[in-house]
Amino acid sequence: MSNAVTELNKTQTKERNWLKYLWEQYSVLFALIVLIIFASILSEHFLSITNITNVLRQVSIVGILSLGMTFVIILGGIDLSVGSVLAMSGTVVMASQVTYSTSIPVSIVLGLMCGLIIGLINGLMVTYGKITAFIATLAMMTIARSIALFYADAGAISGLNSTYAKIGNAYVFGIPIPVIIFVIMVFLSYIVLEKTVYGRHVYAVGGNAQAARLSAISVFRVTIISYMICGFTAAVGSIIETSRLNSISTSTSGNMYELDAIAAVIIGGASLSGGRGRILGTLFGVLILGVLSNTMNLLNISPYLQGVVKGLIIVAAVLLQKRD
Repeated sequence: MSNAVTELNKTQTKERNWLKYLWEQYSVLFALIVLIIFASILSEHFLSITNITNVLRQVSIVGILSLGMTFVIILGGIDLSVGSVLAMSGTVVMASQVTYSTSIPVSIVLGLMCGLIIGLINGLMVTYGKITAFIATLAMMTIARSIALFYADAGAISGLNSTYAKIGNAYVFGIPIPVIIFVIMVFLSYIVLEKTVYGRHVYAVGGNAQAARLSAISVFRVTIISYMICGFTAAVGSIIETSRLNSISTSTSGNMYELDAIAAVIIGGASLSGGRGRILGTLFGVLILGVLSNTMNLLNISPYLQGVVKGLIIVAAVLLQKRD
């Protein structure tokens, strides 16, 4: 009798551990599937090819920013400047084309370099400057936006290059180019974070920076590279946004993008204390926010109330993390 009870307890323990593993690893995917099912029930237009394509195109920019944010948050930091970096990098791209008549490849390289340099500065402030990430990137958010506003006199810079506009508006085999770029960035980010020594170091520093330092990991180097990646992804996002509109609005472009990016990473299962997070989790987090916004738009829910729903989802995601 006692042996039977023992075996039953072992079986129940294995089942609980298995269910816990499934929940920890795939809860965000389950949430996305449930959300899609409800969205398809609430609106007959949701599952149309046109609408799905529209959702994917809409999330591509914030999604790319979220990938860079994932590196920083796993590291135990945060980057509040990505929206302003997008605006400043976009200003560099459009100004180089319109004002200085540079070629499209050169303007793109300049925009990417702008994002990398700002990321480098953020990393240096956090490491050698010993400024907390929140304060350092908050300062950079103000500085980058102010420079862009000053250059364009708080206005917009518009171009007339139809070739450049194709990046944000054209299709390849029926798939929008921004979506293709997003998928490529997801793949590259996954490889870097999950399959490289640098990626393992990011998790190590985020889990315990002191232990990582004692293990001969260059904490400063890992931190600086992570912020540079975050700046780079913001610059990639600026290229998509400026090409889609063929212009950059220095006052509104990238506004509040940093909050959506942070929300997507947290919903995807990353911890703000560092050491935990996955690229695929961020991808699902981005899609959850995109599907949610699209569904509320289809149901004609006031945009002033949509923020309430997003906020509740973020709170729920954090509370679920605390229960783990």
